Amino acid sequence: MAIKMEDYSWKFTDDREWRDHFRSWPPVIISCAITGGLQGKDANPNLPESPEEQADSTYAAYKAGASSIHIHSRDPKTKYASLGQAEDFYKSNKLIRARCPDVIINDTGYTAFSLSQEEMTKFFKAIDSEMATLDVGVFSMVIPMKATADKVPALQANAKILGGSFTFDPAKGRGYLETIMNVGYGACERVAIAMKAANTKPEFEVFNSSSWWYVDHTIATGNVKEPYWCQLVFGQEGACSLPTPMQALEMIRQMPPKSFFSSIGIGPLQLPITTLALILGGHLRVGMEDNVYYRRGELAKSNAQFVERAVRICHELNREVATPAQAREMLGLSQTPKQYP
Repeated sequence: MAIKMEDYSWKFTDDREWRDHFRSWPPVIISCAITGGLQGKDANPNLPESPEEQADSTYAAYKAGASSIHIHSRDPKTKYASLGQAEDFYKSNKLIRARCPDVIINDTGYTAFSLSQEEMTKFFKAIDSEMATLDVGVFSMVIPMKATADKVPALQANAKILGGSFTFDPAKGRGYLETIMNVGYGACERVAIAMKAANTKPEFEVFNSSSWWYVDHTIATGNVKEPYWCQLVFGQEGACSLPTPMQALEMIRQMPPKSFFSSIGIGPLQLPITTLALILGGHLRVGMEDNVYYRRGELAKSNAQFVERAVRICHELNREVATPAQAREMLGLSQTPKQYP
């Protein structure tokens, strides 16, 4: 049976609409962000970094129930984020597609923000993503990171590329990457144009209420096709609205029409925020980009471990888990996955 847009995109904070949808929840799209761009094996030795590790981790998460995989490629030398290097993304995508024939591959778009319009279009065409993230907004961001002294130079160089700085406390073995996220109207429009040219669907990453200005502007340019997929982020220090149920409801209330949402909870917020999203009729993202601990004091063994728990919670809440085909239908993606020869 075809899934109609009104079955998964509705006014989620309207009491009557929530009541009317309660007995016919759409299947849940479970996204898994397997790696991220910064935290590495210093934070969790099980975090996948190389393309081969990413492919292995993706396959396990896919078998566990993830229909979408979010990719950050890593520089082969530094092991930190690969910024604008299309060949690094393509290698990971190719290995993942060989193992997971129908999973949705969702690459980060943040690495392209510093490129020119022509370079950006070439980048998205080269990595050939089905989806890619489009972070929106102008705000500061603080990222606590575990590290060893020998990796500090690479972290400082990476932070500089991101327009920020990295300070390190050797006594604690950790530091803070601080940067300013600047994806305003012009940047959002340029990224959306480049993604459209590459037939890549944007995933709006929305950090706080002011970010909706940029989502609305980008939609108004006509470069993004409905339905609009909004990934709501909670718990990122310095960037997000306070990670509370009230703030989550307010963020969801402000979504534009013809939108539906998934939620991200950073660190210990992953479990409560994603569970709340399920109760409200939304979808969820888990994985080691967002959280390296499975529970307090216990490092996660794998990305699949997070997905397995998400599947159990979905079923306990009487929600089915979307297959890749169902997720593609809801997201407006082709049922024929992109190939990487």
